[in-house]
Amino acid sequence: MLTAEQNKQLKTFHNNLSDVALAPDDPRYVAVFDDSNDPDKDDPISEIATNISFAESASVNLLTGPRGSGKTTELKRLSHTLSANDCIVFHCDMSRYMNMTTAVDVTDFLICVMAAFNDAVVEKYQKDFSQRSFTTRLSDFFNREVKIEDAAFKSNIANIKASLKDDPGFKVQLQQSLKGRVSQIVGEAHQFAQEVVTFIRKQNKNPDTKVVLLVDSVEQIRGVGADAPIVYQSVENLFEAQAVHLKFPMMHILYTIPPYVSALAPGVARVLGGNPVQTLPSIHVRTRQGDDDANGLKLMFDIVNKRHDAVDTFFTVEQIHELARLSGGDLRNFFRFVRQCLIKVAASTGYPLPLNEQLLIRVVNQFRREIFLAQDDMEWLRKINDSNNHQLISQEALPKFARFLDTGLVLNYRNGEDWYGVNPLIKAQMEA
Repeated sequence: MLTAEQNKQLKTFHNNLSDVALAPDDPRYVAVFDDSNDPDKDDPISEIATNISFAESASVNLLTGPRGSGKTTELKRLSHTLSANDCIVFHCDMSRYMNMTTAVDVTDFLICVMAAFNDAVVEKYQKDFSQRSFTTRLSDFFNREVKIEDAAFKSNIANIKASLKDDPGFKVQLQQSLKGRVSQIVGEAHQFAQEVVTFIRKQNKNPDTKVVLLVDSVEQIRGVGADAPIVYQSVENLFEAQAVHLKFPMMHILYTIPPYVSALAPGVARVLGGNPVQTLPSIHVRTRQGDDDANGLKLMFDIVNKRHDAVDTFFTVEQIHELARLSGGDLRNFFRFVRQCLIKVAASTGYPLPLNEQLLIRVVNQFRREIFLAQDDMEWLRKINDSNNHQLISQEALPKFARFLDTGLVLNYRNGEDWYGVNPLIKAQMEA
């Protein structure tokens, strides 16, 4: 039976494992991708910061990685680094502005990006920073350029931010009404951005102040069901055919992009800024041959160790390593596994601390039961497992591969070059 103090510690440890982005000055932060101790290791964030530092007037950078790879935490590190170098940085979560499962057009995308930028600047400076807010500018544009007969549509234009996120029908209507007016919307967005940069430089009393906009969560765009091909085609069009419109004069901008964009538009980085796409892979806890990577396992232990000052009260080092192996280096799953172990201990009777091996097995089996695979999925995953290659044979199969990445069935690793592995929890199913 656990004591009251042990239960209190379990709860504290559990809450410290919540899936939230951490700033570099948070005591729980671990520099997962920092290359300071390993000169052979790529540090995507350091390279992006250097790109922005070297760029004289404006630049575009692209960052990708599957959900749970720590993108938002790493963007906080980027923001911290750039701010220390006198940049003014705005970090915008586009999931608050965009519907992530419907087709996207350059017009509604730029409207969402500028609306988010508008809100971020107002929040920072607590004042009207330009002649007109972007939503006011947009409303004026519609009244001037677009004849709107539909009263409901007019009403949604007045509240365009909420409508774009929550009303797919309105989004379609908006895209149709703006056909043939792309250059005008692009012009409005670019002019607004320049006005904001000018305002910020005046506030700073420095005409050379670099303004950086981090456009986060765009990687969450996913096609679902019968509309999936349309969504993926729209993403390809946005980041390839419309790439020229995603560059902003006087401003440095970073877009997080879905991992599948490189398959849709292999030349995306060449046409959008020229800087290479930076990737945040899963933590390298294993080699291609399936052997442990001691450095990766140590890193995973360090991450947990920063979340509680007495981890050895609850787990042995080997138990943490085993959970790290089973996560495949996916941070989100790793935290889920550790949290559930704590829950299992607190909810069970007769099991003392540290964690009993039987409870550990029960937790692992609990997560294995979450994964129910169709036969055609299993066949593709076997090929990936055997080859360490994505085995993507056609763009028609892209929605399924995006689902594999999004759900953590397939993990992306990097040591020297990129390779793919399957979720360790399904290896037993594949070998059965």
